[in-house]
Parts: sequence; structure tokens; C-alpha cells
Amino acid sequence: MAIATLRRFPLLMVLLGTLLGATQAAAEQIVQVGDYEIHYNAIETRFLTPEVAQANSIQRSIGHGLVNVSVRERQPDGTTRPVNASVGGYVSDLTDTREPLSFRTVHDGDATYHLATFTLRHDEPMRFNLDVRYDRNENPEPVSFIQRFYIER
Repeated sequence: MAIATLRRFPLLMVLLGTLLGATQAAAEQIVQVGDYEIHYNAIETRFLTPEVAQANSIQRSIGHGLVNVSVRERQPDGTTRPVNASVGGYVSDLTDTREPLSFRTVHDGDATYHLATFTLRHDEPMRFNLDVRYDRNENPEPVSFIQRFYIER
């Protein structure tokens, strides 16, 4: 049990760290819809530690990125709880060449992450278009953002 907790802790710390302070993000990326908070970010997979990448079957590579989406519901007492959302979407480049994003869900203690990998394009704006369904009785919430990556070789 303690070993499983220790394995999850690095993932939690890396993903929370990227949400709150990724080197390529100027501010926390969040969309608020009613009582729901949709947190999202994209990083290069080489920023993951080897242990986190291996534990989550993510290939660390100069040419690959990772999109992370987390949905939380605000509770009456002010706390939030994780929501098991459904996330889909694609990433596109300047010529509108689209790469579908295949998200998988990772449960880590009291956190839930929706992760998808994609191919990086050097020094080119990449547009992420996501549909996040946090309530099966509601239409998905569109989340779009543009991010540029600089691949160090």
C-alpha cells in the first residue's frame, strides 16, 4: 500500500506542478462553468520524470507532448472534488492539419486526470480544441487554447 502511494505521489506532484507553474505557461489555465472547474495544460513529455512516465505508460521524448485535463466540482463548503469527465478533441497546426487526441483517465488518490499524448511541432502555434463533458446530462464544454513549444535538440 505504501509503495503504491509513493508511486502515485510523483505523478500528482508533476501534474499539479505543471498545472500551477509549467515553464511554458504564464498563468494557470482554467475554465469555470457554474460549480465546475476545468483545469488544463500541455507540456513536453521529456519534463516528466522517468518513473512517472513509466508508471503511466507515457513515452518521454523530445518530439512528444502531453495534454492534461482535470475537472473539479466546487462543494458547498468551498472544497472541490474530482469529477470523472469525458474528454475528447484534437490538436491542429497553422495549416489546420488535425491530430486526434485519445484521452485516458488516471485516478490518483483523490485526483482524476485525463491524459493524451500528441506530436510536437517546433516553434509553431498549436491549437488545442477539446470537448469536456463533466455532466452526462449537459452538452460538452468546449475548451480551446493555443500553445507554442520550443524543442531543444
